[in-house]
Amino acid sequence: MSEVPRATPEMAVPQAESTAEAEFDELTRQRAKLIVSRYPHSRSALLPMLHLVQSVQGYVSQAGIQFCAEQLDLSTAEVSAVATFYTMYKRRPGGEHLVSVCTNTLCAAMGGDKIYQRLCERLGSDGRPLKHEETAGDPGATGSITLEHAECLAACDLAPVIQVNYEYYDKQSPRSATELVDALRRGEKPPPTRGAPLTDWRTVERELAGFFDDLPAAADGPNAAEETFAGNRLAEQNGWAAPAMPENVELPPVPEKK
Repeated sequence: MSEVPRATPEMAVPQAESTAEAEFDELTRQRAKLIVSRYPHSRSALLPMLHLVQSVQGYVSQAGIQFCAEQLDLSTAEVSAVATFYTMYKRRPGGEHLVSVCTNTLCAAMGGDKIYQRLCERLGSDGRPLKHEETAGDPGATGSITLEHAECLAACDLAPVIQVNYEYYDKQSPRSATELVDALRRGEKPPPTRGAPLTDWRTVERELAGFFDDLPAAADGPNAAEETFAGNRLAEQNGWAAPAMPENVELPPVPEKK
């Protein structure tokens, strides 16, 4: 058996290390340091740091993983474990907009599956429907869209719902959803049903990292719908109230371990 060559210093330098230096400018590094300063333990800053990387690259590349590892004194394996666990972190370049269609139980029953199928067909090309987390158009270009199905968008009272860059579009139908993505592809930004005015995905990623160009504008917009408060208003009209919690509540006995 031939002997495995011993690694030299040149061989030991990962490709990502050199590219990380080139891809992240001084402003990004300053922002990274500010993120770290917000936490008592630097490793706690990993989630917003990954959002910062996505705001620059449009996804989390191997160079982005190396950048986070350097800033937080972590191994690339530790960063990769987090980046591959959470679905908000993308491992390949995405579009100007991220369109998320809720296909969990209630939204699916109200038409979410049909909406997702219609958008897959609408955004596909050459007779091939788009698939989960695939992009229509050149990644990052104006009007490009990454489509995904989401397990739950926490808006069951307004089902079926879609998010564009995490902003809500409630009570959708296959037709309205198609009109929405057609407008996005034309470079338009239709106002969400609730939440901040629509921007683009990289801007939202920078905001999730904690950096706003205009915070009042980013927070401007309705934050709740009439349906959300229906139960509360009905309770007020009828004088209903949940019983108060007793001050002293005995906990049930814990079975002994055998």
